Amino acid sequence: MKRILLVVSLLALVGVSLPASRVFAQDAEPEAGALVTEDGEEAVASSGGGGFLAIVFKSGPLAFILWLSIFGAAGAAVYFAVDCAITVRPVRIIPQTLIDSVTEAMAEGDVLKALQSCDDEPGALANVLSAGFSHVEEGYDVIEEAISTSADLETEKLMQKLTWLSVVGNLAPMLGLLGTVQGMIAAFETLGSGTPDIGLLAGNISQALFTTAAGLTVAVPCVAFYYIFRNSANTIVLRMEALTMEMIKDLRHVEVVED
Repeated sequence: MKRILLVVSLLALVGVSLPASRVFAQDAEPEAGALVTEDGEEAVASSGGGGFLAIVFKSGPLAFILWLSIFGAAGAAVYFAVDCAITVRPVRIIPQTLIDSVTEAMAEGDVLKALQSCDDEPGALANVLSAGFSHVEEGYDVIEEAISTSADLETEKLMQKLTWLSVVGNLAPMLGLLGTVQGMIAAFETLGSGTPDIGLLAGNISQALFTTAAGLTVAVPCVAFYYIFRNSANTIVLRMEALTMEMIKDLRHVEVVED
């Protein structure tokens, strides 16, 4: 499953990168006019262009590393979003088949059968119920405490998956800002050279703006998906806890009989 998610993430990243490169890449043509410095000398105008791809590959090693980091963040964002979309679903966390089998077993007063049902269909709800059924001989108070502890643990596991989306959403704009600072430093260095290369100056400014845009493009969907999945996870967890308490209420009067 992890390999499938990785392949999907890479394909999505390539699909996003190709349209972006077609949008941003524009053939730069030399302009007829030229800038004149204060000394009356004509400023050097670079005939180079290349658009977005040139900015990525020709902006220096530091800028290239920044772009690799931003593309990596984009790939990670797609991966974690797909993973959360698969994981944070009621059918995965609280499967109806498990609810039906445990409810049927509890109606018969057969705790061992209910415990076996949890073993046959592992998951968050199964782990919580198993924690309660494993302490059935110790009293209802111990059962409630075990279930509460297990539910907190399963909730934390679920939220840790969502946290990675938040991490990417926070890192991406920082990477974009770092690229902006690097591009502006290079731009001022070009201006301070006395006779600035107009093409190089334009490339430095483009580097600054493109990295900011790329960082925000990655961060905005990450933040949106994080809150969507977090709200969905909270709803599912609350429902799981309610179902668990409903299914174990008969344990007050259940007597375990071993063959």
